[in-house]
Amino acid sequence: MTTTGTSSALRTAFGWHRPLMALAAAMAALTVAGIVGIVADERVLTGLPIWDKPTKFAISVLIYAVTWAWLIAVVRDALPGRASRLGHRAGTVAATMLGVEMVIIVTQVVRGETSHFNTTTALNAALWSAMGLSIAGVWIATLYVTAQLFRVRRLDPARARAIRAGAVLAVVGMALGFLMTSPTAAQMAGATGIVGAHTVGLADGGPGLPLLGWSTGGGDLRIPHFVGMHALQAIPLVLVALELLAVRVAVLRSPEVRRGLVGVAVVGLAAVLALLTWQALRGQSIVAPDALTVSVFGLIVAGTAAGSVRALRHAPRLGSA
Repeated sequence: MTTTGTSSALRTAFGWHRPLMALAAAMAALTVAGIVGIVADERVLTGLPIWDKPTKFAISVLIYAVTWAWLIAVVRDALPGRASRLGHRAGTVAATMLGVEMVIIVTQVVRGETSHFNTTTALNAALWSAMGLSIAGVWIATLYVTAQLFRVRRLDPARARAIRAGAVLAVVGMALGFLMTSPTAAQMAGATGIVGAHTVGLADGGPGLPLLGWSTGGGDLRIPHFVGMHALQAIPLVLVALELLAVRVAVLRSPEVRRGLVGVAVVGLAAVLALLTWQALRGQSIVAPDALTVSVFGLIVAGTAAGSVRALRHAPRLGSA
């Protein structure tokens, strides 16, 4: 892409929703700073480099901001008037609240303190409360825009299904984060100053996957939270792959076939999300599933395969009207 083409693309993207795109630009800069921090700062917090969390959050927020800026533009173009104005305001609320959350996370890193679940001092408790209110605001704003997406018409059937279903699963995935805020039995038994946890069955900070930090010893609610939030990117990517393959695979040129396959992907991902949530709540590590978890996953794979075959069999015959 030429410099002129890149500039034009950036202007178009910033025209979707300026506050969210400005947040995305800030998160790109924070990602770079976070990577530098991981390399240069030797401090460790909850078993990971202290700059690991702000870096991961910056990447996730960047993806969120760009995706929802685009979807708000879709709503604006299809539903001018009050819905468009409210959608823009919802995006501004989300951008502001996410900005507040990221400022708190970075502030706590600079202070050498954990940001989540930390009520050990009055200041830490106030910052954690502010984060909780911010995330609640983001969730409500996201839910509003998701509802408006169901009013948008004249979309390709497969694209409409991918966008709407992905948005719904993203809202569900965000809501799963609230499961982490309940105090554990150990926290209720003693005044630790920590209220809530990512890990089920163990204290946070134990052995985990590299960079991600997901527990390898117990259940981890961050996993379904992550998978659900980013279903909004995963499902449209399935559609993009189908559209690209349609150039060479004739059966995929049918809009109804693509719509059916996207539907199968949605159901399959929703089932995986439910399984991951169930597994985490049982205190079971993602890397050590028991026979029941493996069996259920096998059923999901088999069901997805059968659904895909069924969708392909219902393709219109080539040359038919």
